[in-house]
Amino acid sequence: MTWGFMGERGSWANEAAGYSMETMVEATGANWTAIAFCAFQATAFSTEIPFWEEPTVTDEEVRWAIRKAKSLGLQVCLKPIVNCADGTWRAHINFFDKDVPCEPKWSDWFASYGKFILHYAKIAEETGCDMFCIGCEMVQTDRRESEWRKLISDVRKIYSGPITYNCDKYQEDNVTWWDDLDLISSSGYYPIDDWDRQLDRIESVVKRFGKPFLFMEAGCPSRAGSSAIPNDWTLRGDVHHGEQADYYRTMFQKCGERDWVGGFMLWDWPAKLYPREAAAADDGYSVYGKEAAEVIKDAYAAKLAETKA
Repeated sequence: MTWGFMGERGSWANEAAGYSMETMVEATGANWTAIAFCAFQATAFSTEIPFWEEPTVTDEEVRWAIRKAKSLGLQVCLKPIVNCADGTWRAHINFFDKDVPCEPKWSDWFASYGKFILHYAKIAEETGCDMFCIGCEMVQTDRRESEWRKLISDVRKIYSGPITYNCDKYQEDNVTWWDDLDLISSSGYYPIDDWDRQLDRIESVVKRFGKPFLFMEAGCPSRAGSSAIPNDWTLRGDVHHGEQADYYRTMFQKCGERDWVGGFMLWDWPAKLYPREAAAADDGYSVYGKEAAEVIKDAYAAKLAETKA
């Protein structure tokens, strides 16, 4: 499970956050967590990422979350994410391919992004994280192959564990630098009736690069209509926990037929849980208190038993 994404400074390293993570393990049976948090650049065209400022969680909060996860027997992938403070989705961060005087430049952005990622790579190494994710769904940056390869090289000088990049849905075959990473990972928000076709496409990428694969994100809101477009968190519809559960059943079934799908970091588990009695009215991605949690727990238990057999 992915844990903590919407957390802001001061919302981790407390009793509520600890209870959230404990409940996540109990409710889902997960044995890995992606600890995810955001830093913010002002717009999609800004070149500075002030990750040391609010609302980004503090370094001590990050270290606390890693310690807490490990105390619960979880393996940890640290996943720092950049977002835009104006609400623009990070996939649209973009600059001219050629430098133009007086315009923001890729070189300036990657210099700042590199400091951001290397800062947390150092924490990942110091705390013994089991995996490190160097980026998430940054579609317009994917074409900047040389900059990503340099960043990967720089990360390896600091962090000794396996590293991955979380490409966006439908982008697996657009990334040309998977060979420099240890794992291929992507966001698996695919329509419930389109899993076979998408898995066929992704399989060709996995075979071409010969790397392990996991879905660094995957999930579906508990909302009517969401199983057909699970990446749309703005879709309007009635609360429908059954549709969310059915989505998970189908996803696990289809992915279970492909032995190269190594796992999931399901989206997502909040650091501060809503009251258990409020679950009936919640239509978001969280599975806390919903039918989907049992689907996940059963699927994970079956997989674990299969692995041990």
